[in-house]
Amino acid sequence: MNRLIEAALELHDFLTRHAIPYAVIGGVAVQVWGQPRLTLDLDLTVLMPPEGIAGFVHLLLQHFPSRVPDPVAFARRTRVLLIRASNGCNVDISLGVPGYEEEVIQRAVDYEVAPGRTIRLCSPEDLIIHKAVAGRPQDLIDIAGVVERQGRQLNGEYIRRWLGEFAAVLEMPEIPERFERAWREFD
Repeated sequence: MNRLIEAALELHDFLTRHAIPYAVIGGVAVQVWGQPRLTLDLDLTVLMPPEGIAGFVHLLLQHFPSRVPDPVAFARRTRVLLIRASNGCNVDISLGVPGYEEEVIQRAVDYEVAPGRTIRLCSPEDLIIHKAVAGRPQDLIDIAGVVERQGRQLNGEYIRRWLGEFAAVLEMPEIPERFERAWREFD
């Protein structure tokens, strides 16, 4: 079993034990939904209102070491918690807020990574949305890979609705085109 999967299982066990819903996003999700590529860290999202950040950080730090000096201040400022799994794998936990991230977690699926062992994985549509909002060159490659691999199984209406909302809120009209370009090439 590779290090990222070991880390994902460790986080799954911890978050499940504490009844904290989550979804794996990022490179590990790309391995499943898109074209496999090298990824060095584990990315997760959890629902976390601002008033719950300190308690959540302290809970995780009882088991996982922080990668930054003041993790509570960092998490409040960036809405990301940077920790390390017991096998040394870096883990980035995005602290989502109700709304879109709530849907991501509700739509997450159980994905078997070892016999009888599962993790919660974001849907391919939500992976595309995350990647389109980020918009880095690797994200665009990942979007194309997910579209190529998942094709007509994708819920384009769902993707377009959320990309339209993010484009408006972030005042970045180019966000939907990051998906549409890959969709045109597939279609």
